[in-house]
Amino acid sequence: MIPIHPVTSDDYPEQTNNRINNHENCSDKPEEACGVFGIYAPGEDVAKLTYFGLYALQHRGQESAGIATFEGTQVHLHKDMGLVSQVFNESILNQLPGNLAVGHTRYSTTGSSRKVNAQPAVLETRLGTLALAHNGNLVNTMQLRQELLENKCNLVTTTDSEMIAFAIAEAINSGADWLEGSIQAFHRCYGAFSLVIGTPSGVMGVRDPNGIRPLVIGTLAGNPVRYVLASETCGLDIIGAEYLRDVEPGELVWITEEGLASYHWSQKPQRKLCIFEMIYFARPDSVMHNESLYSYRMRLGRQLAKESLVDADIVFGVPDSGIPAAIGFSQASGVAYVEGLIKNRYVGRTFIQPTQTMRESGIRMKLNPLKDVLVGKRVIIVDDSIVRGTTSRKLVKTLREAGAVEVHMRISSPPVTHPCFYGIDTDSQDQLIAATKSVEEIAQQLEVDSLAYLSWEGMLEATQEDTNSFCSACFTGDYPVAIPEQVKRSKLILEKEKVVV
Repeated sequence: MIPIHPVTSDDYPEQTNNRINNHENCSDKPEEACGVFGIYAPGEDVAKLTYFGLYALQHRGQESAGIATFEGTQVHLHKDMGLVSQVFNESILNQLPGNLAVGHTRYSTTGSSRKVNAQPAVLETRLGTLALAHNGNLVNTMQLRQELLENKCNLVTTTDSEMIAFAIAEAINSGADWLEGSIQAFHRCYGAFSLVIGTPSGVMGVRDPNGIRPLVIGTLAGNPVRYVLASETCGLDIIGAEYLRDVEPGELVWITEEGLASYHWSQKPQRKLCIFEMIYFARPDSVMHNESLYSYRMRLGRQLAKESLVDADIVFGVPDSGIPAAIGFSQASGVAYVEGLIKNRYVGRTFIQPTQTMRESGIRMKLNPLKDVLVGKRVIIVDDSIVRGTTSRKLVKTLREAGAVEVHMRISSPPVTHPCFYGIDTDSQDQLIAATKSVEEIAQQLEVDSLAYLSWEGMLEATQEDTNSFCSACFTGDYPVAIPEQVKRSKLILEKEKVVV
């Protein structure tokens, strides 16, 4: 069946959503990954459950969203640019019946921000339709694309996600079943991929051999038990699903009417979860390693206070991601915790640029200082990371204008010196401020009284897990999956070096 709301490359011109490339106007954070969601729940309204799951995962990507549902062999699809709440409404969701569903909310890493690149990627195969949602980034995209083109695959989008779907389709059309064909395809993929794949027979959840991006399994109460897949546990909580466990690195879980089956398709899994998931990307109420990330981020703040305490009157975090570390800093240091900045939580993302006059007058779209709290105070401001430094400098200026007499900045992660190739949109290396400047030089550029980063050792020790089980390449340049030279040259401009904190 043709999807109810199909998306094809013929529907629109080469049009982007005008994502801002001017570094002065960009966020001073690494941009998010993507959110994936899948559910097998006959008898339930799987489209609405997927909608709410994606709603909880909205922080992982705000460019586009999509849901594909399977009603036997019939597939219904709707995807578009925008937030989950903008892409879907009651009428659209009512046109997405089925027993299982796959959903995606996207921030583009490979492939431009265009409607045609929205996911899930949907393809026809010998065994029926597949719908694939992907979080992560392949590093062998150019090689895989060339192989697929040589085999006459009609690639419609510019995403690596579609290439994974075509690789699966190739194997299935050559005679393999869903499991065999998928596993054959995964062995052709290198890099980071957490996948949720819908088929007429069931739903798959898959992680790459390093488990760089997260993926969890949940259960819905009932007889029989229904299963849910999500990038984070917050995607389970919102629909009342209970967290069961993580999909393991190099594992494929196959959810059908017979229940959940597990297949370890990689012979050499080696866990390397992205440490930035724990520091910043995942929601603080999501659970990793049997605790909320809020707890981990507070430990980062306590460790930061031990390493770089300074005499001050108050401490506060940059909302929202810096707040747990600021609370931990206060607990360990005795410096009073306050709210020094108020975040406008209704702004979201805007692609409308303020006028020059508004910029010069200090437009405050997202953060506004509490002047009576700051005036005459020596302040410590805690943030989770600095990428370019542009936003941080403006923030320091705002605090001084609000009356702070000293501004000390503390960062609850080490200096970001290397770009990510595994699904996080970071600049090329020459745009990363810590790759080209010392901590002292960064402090001068930000115009702070002092600046200190958390040590790499402190960041990893605070996980209370095996420190070798994390990817921290953005801080060290040690990439767990080899990066092809052509890909590396696109971002890794400078010689490998570590900034000493």
